Amino acid sequence: MDPIRRVEKMIEPALADKGFELVRVQMFGSTRPTLQIMAERADDSPMTVEHCAEISHAVSTLLEVEDPIREAYTLEVSSPGVDRPLVRPRDYERFAGYTARIEMHGPIDGQRRFQGRILGFADGVVRLDTKDGEMELPIDDIQHAKLVLTDELLAAATAAS
Repeated sequence: MDPIRRVEKMIEPALADKGFELVRVQMFGSTRPTLQIMAERADDSPMTVEHCAEISHAVSTLLEVEDPIREAYTLEVSSPGVDRPLVRPRDYERFAGYTARIEMHGPIDGQRRFQGRILGFADGVVRLDTKDGEMELPIDDIQHAKLVLTDELLAAATAAS
């Protein structure tokens, strides 16, 4: 199993026990890589700096004991933010009605990048209303996806805080 997947499997239960959901784990940088743990509250309430510190403490302890990544790295714990990445099927259901930018691994009808209003998720497919009509994008073929910062999204985020 690759190290990132090992980290995900290792920390998910600890986060769940503390009332958080894992959004994404990624490693980036080359000189001294950064291991980024992105999490959010399971009840969808806003994250605070204190929440990130709590996660960092719990995750650091697990990572020191299990040592799934052999090289030196910097640990970064963050919340997804307003224009968050969309990585789980639940994200596409939760943010239906909002605008997303999606990049595919390979082309669909000659196109790799799509932008439009999320219509939902079912049977492994994200439905997106684009300027060219409704598209069905297989979630397993999505390389990157994130919400687009719009007035509507900002208003919803402000109302939730």
